[in-house]
Amino acid sequence: MSQTSIEPFLEMLAAERAAAPATLEAYATDLADCAASLLRQGEDLDTASPEGLRAWVSEMSASGSARRTIARRISCIRQYYLFLLRDDRRPDNPAAQLDAPSPQRSLPKFLTEAEVVALIEAGTPEPDSAPVPRRRLILGRAALELLYATGLRVSEMLALRRESFRENTRMLLIRGKGGRERLVPLSEPARIAVQALLREDSAHPGPWLFPGRSPSKPLTRQGFDKILAELGRRAGISADRLSPHVLRHSFATHMLAHGADLRTLQTLLGHADISTTQIYTHVQADRLKEIVQAHHPLGQPQDNGDTIPSSATDEKNL
Repeated sequence: MSQTSIEPFLEMLAAERAAAPATLEAYATDLADCAASLLRQGEDLDTASPEGLRAWVSEMSASGSARRTIARRISCIRQYYLFLLRDDRRPDNPAAQLDAPSPQRSLPKFLTEAEVVALIEAGTPEPDSAPVPRRRLILGRAALELLYATGLRVSEMLALRRESFRENTRMLLIRGKGGRERLVPLSEPARIAVQALLREDSAHPGPWLFPGRSPSKPLTRQGFDKILAELGRRAGISADRLSPHVLRHSFATHMLAHGADLRTLQTLLGHADISTTQIYTHVQADRLKEIVQAHHPLGQPQDNGDTIPSSATDEKNL
């Protein structure tokens, strides 16, 4: 497999699109998967034919790969050959006509408002707590308050530096996907929780708001997942219903439920396209159906199936 075009492609993604390391790793894996399939057919990645690429897509479908995975890999390959075309490395884009399955969009999972409150309250340490578990709870509460108050991605939260927070801080400047910056307001409960964490860590040097085992490095995603699972146990919420993204979804869902508009939500979440934000309208639609079924006079089956309330009969005659 030729590496001469893969490396420049990944360098372009990093330099021009500010692609994150995890994104670059995923693209490299997708390209390697395609290259391995082409090699079995006697073709090379850089000189692949449309037929060879279609055979690769067929292989993925036959192996049971998820539709979302197939769509993502085809998107990567299209971008790769478009890069080769624009860089005069080949005269065409053999992936231009590849048919990608439309990924099934599942509705985001979210917690109820009461569950979020219980989860945050689970981060309140007992007065006689030992120093280490006490700090874990204080850190966990500060993280939860931030995630729920701002809708940050967990990567954005773990990248926060201490210097971003002062006693009068009311807005945070967040650098999100693709290097896009946005301002998000900081709620009073979140500010208080962060200040409590800063006081707890005042004797420990380091630039990160959420430091890892080494103060010079931020807390890892895996490390935060363990803290979140601990708070979930304390709050009585099962681990399979908890993740940082569930809190982001909860923030968005509850904001819409309390009257926020989609454009505002798009800005707060840092979505490049409002179509990404619109999925939350489906959540609201499902919730509205549940409310109507639960509370509307005709939402529930009548005890006497052949009896219609007189008011309904009168309405039908109008």
